[in-house]
Amino acid sequence: MTDSNSRRKVIEVKKSLIGPAEPRPRNVRPKRLSDFRGVPAAYLQIAQKLASPLAMGPPLSDGLVAFVRHVFTEEEAALVRHLGRFRGHGAADLARAEHLPLDQVEPILRRLSVQKRAIAAGGPDDKRVYRLMPVMPGIFEMVLIGESPESLSPWHRRFIELFDAIYETGYLADYDSGSPNAAKSVRVLPLHQVIEGHPAAIPADKLEPILDQFKVFGVGHCQCRMAMQSLGRGCGKPLENCTPMGQWAEAGIAEGWLREVSRNDILQIKLDAESHGLVTWVINAQSTRGQASCSCCGCCCHAMRITREFNVPSIFAPPHFRPKFDDAECTFCGKCAKNCPMGAIGCDPRQKTRRYLPERCIGCGLCVLACDRKQAITMDAVPDYQLPYRSSFSLLAHSLPGFVKTAWRVWRERR
Repeated sequence: MTDSNSRRKVIEVKKSLIGPAEPRPRNVRPKRLSDFRGVPAAYLQIAQKLASPLAMGPPLSDGLVAFVRHVFTEEEAALVRHLGRFRGHGAADLARAEHLPLDQVEPILRRLSVQKRAIAAGGPDDKRVYRLMPVMPGIFEMVLIGESPESLSPWHRRFIELFDAIYETGYLADYDSGSPNAAKSVRVLPLHQVIEGHPAAIPADKLEPILDQFKVFGVGHCQCRMAMQSLGRGCGKPLENCTPMGQWAEAGIAEGWLREVSRNDILQIKLDAESHGLVTWVINAQSTRGQASCSCCGCCCHAMRITREFNVPSIFAPPHFRPKFDDAECTFCGKCAKNCPMGAIGCDPRQKTRRYLPERCIGCGLCVLACDRKQAITMDAVPDYQLPYRSSFSLLAHSLPGFVKTAWRVWRERR
């Protein structure tokens, strides 16, 4: 399970051993502001904010500054430099800060928030406020979600190249807290074919009860696979399966960067994605305002690659189900190892041995579908499984202490 870029192997085959590729080394090289002589101050101010550990940002570097200079024109950067991540600023605030007339500022902000989608906007039109998003998750996803492979402009393609250069440094591995009890923001739903009829399954394991909470559904293109396709490293799997729901979908539909679909459409989209070996995740909270889901592959998904390529725990919550192997039925063919998107299984067909890495397992069930021996692999419920958070607020409250501690550590290490 590889692609044209040898650095991005999902699974390696060495002699008879089938298993996860060796972790990639990180290549993070921080710089200081004094290293960027001649760069306009507005760009450096934005880069500093995006580099903040509180935004899970990459360190200040040539790549980050190049990314900022591409995303924002000098005119846009002069306004964006005043934005914060948490406190919103209105157009009038930004106009005063830059000593510009309001009617000159408002079109710039609309272009940034609606056309480029490079900054966040919220609230009614007469009280709309703007915020600076992190590089990821944030700017990368929002800039691309409203695009398709056919609509990508040269500007978008360069945006993808510059983001990829930042991601490839492995900087996100800096934010591994090392704690198994750290809050996880997303969880994987087991494949429909695997969980259907399982006696231990609960509503939270299935997509249908989640969809029943909402009336509005939107769909956009998977940003990760589209980016990899643009770079010539795509896997060819379906793209249009990124699905915000409820209030999270309404703005995108209204602005035209999401296609409105029905509940049944979403179900069909997700079943089709599963048939292509993609796994479905949702936000790990029982929110009634909104929800989001994407269908991911181990070779392109940036969240999954954090674990698979850099060997650090990912953002995925511990699964409700994990594979159980029956050695009496298993032929040690290695198909389960070859099809695991997280590299959680290793197999040596000659020695008839297997290695299972539970810390990498997301409980998707692809290994079960890959096995052609009846009952050689089944999915067993994890006894101490923790239910999703009751609300987005609960998820945030549980995450905050560990997040701040990790941000403090990263800040000290980068000084």
